[in-house]
Amino acid sequence: MAESTSVVPDDLVELGRVVSAYGIRGWIKIQPFSAQADVLRGTKMWWMTRPSPVVGKGALSCAPQALKIVQVRSQGADLVAQLHGVTDRDDAEAMKGATLSVSRRNFPSLDSDEVYWIDLIGCQVLGVDADGAQVLLGEVAEVVDNGAHGVLRVARLTQELSGTVVPVLDGKGRSQELLVPYVAAHIESVDLQARRIISDWPLDF
Repeated sequence: MAESTSVVPDDLVELGRVVSAYGIRGWIKIQPFSAQADVLRGTKMWWMTRPSPVVGKGALSCAPQALKIVQVRSQGADLVAQLHGVTDRDDAEAMKGATLSVSRRNFPSLDSDEVYWIDLIGCQVLGVDADGAQVLLGEVAEVVDNGAHGVLRVARLTQELSGTVVPVLDGKGRSQELLVPYVAAHIESVDLQARRIISDWPLDF
């Protein structure tokens, strides 16, 4: 079963959501939040946060609970997992809607030329204007998978003459966005320490 504990890591990263029970022996089915589900497959401890319904107020989150993983494997685009102490389908079904997190310190190490998509969120993206000069495109709001590669969903930002960085809005006051393919052909460099991605993606694409 899930184990309550007061020692909840302060660096939890949400990586997936329980969508249903799987089979009759207490397995759960998980929808990863990105294509990099290797983190969920590569760790033996997850943290589950269940929604707690409150009348008239939607739902509040309960404290995270530790889950010990017996085994996990891919099931198409999803994952299925067997949890320690969970052997009943009803118990597994009760976890539906819960989010699953992993401590950042438990992420498996990567090669020097690899990054976790979660680490790209919040990075500024620099592209080029019509004259070929480097210009601020915006900030990564999300990384999505289109089936072939990652795509950066960039919330548009611009730098004013005063140096202030402000959102770019459309005529209705909504934030404008760009979609930048996260592929070697268009991403020149990624500097996670500086929180900056250099691209050749055109400003007016």
